[in-house]
Amino acid sequence: MVAAATFLRGLGGYGYFVWDSLVGALRYGTTWNEVMLQTYRVGVQAFPVLVAMTAFVGSNVAIQGYTAFATLGAQSMVGMFVSMAGIREICPLLAGVMVAAKSGTEMTAQLAVMRTREQIDALEVMAVNPYAELVAPRFVAILIALPALTVIGLIISLASAYAVAVWQLGVSAGAYSDYVWSNITTLDMVNAGVKGLVFGVLIATISGYFGFFSEKGPKGVGKATNRAVVTMCIACISADYLLTAAFYG
Repeated sequence: MVAAATFLRGLGGYGYFVWDSLVGALRYGTTWNEVMLQTYRVGVQAFPVLVAMTAFVGSNVAIQGYTAFATLGAQSMVGMFVSMAGIREICPLLAGVMVAAKSGTEMTAQLAVMRTREQIDALEVMAVNPYAELVAPRFVAILIALPALTVIGLIISLASAYAVAVWQLGVSAGAYSDYVWSNITTLDMVNAGVKGLVFGVLIATISGYFGFFSEKGPKGVGKATNRAVVTMCIACISADYLLTAAFYG
């Protein structure tokens, strides 16, 4: 009962935080220079990590797909497996988890340190809306960067899978390409885009919530960051299932 009450209290606090952030952003606007700076931090600085992750994941998917189809004598269909698995599930979720682990935790830590140093309180004393000043730019930046990172991750994943399937495993280049492009539909692209946006909303609001209401001191910053990354990963994975069920169920 205590755990349930704590969960509901936290969920209610999160809801109020999202509402206050939305109202503050709409009423006071945001600083676009700060949005561009945060977009650079979320997107450009995360790019090398995304390249490494999606390249190896695409390679692994190609090997696993080839092994599975080889038992049926249909190795050339590995392109279908790579495209469907990559665009529907792996790339959106991988980009979301990567941004949550890197940019989301950074956002939580920054806000938690500002709470410890009473900078957020100082903004409120100066009649500056902290939600519009601190949360809104990071929120917009993640919404801009995450769908773009998802598309880039998909391209890199397909390219690395092509290299492994064709150059290492001996699959026909034409057959691989035909199966890839014939199995990518408009619904798949919409699904990937929607997942990128939903994951972005969850990461920005959850990381902001835990940082904004962090306990003071180094211990509070560490606790807020740890709670944020766990919650973001669980939320993204849960949302991934719900969206997949909605699009393909």
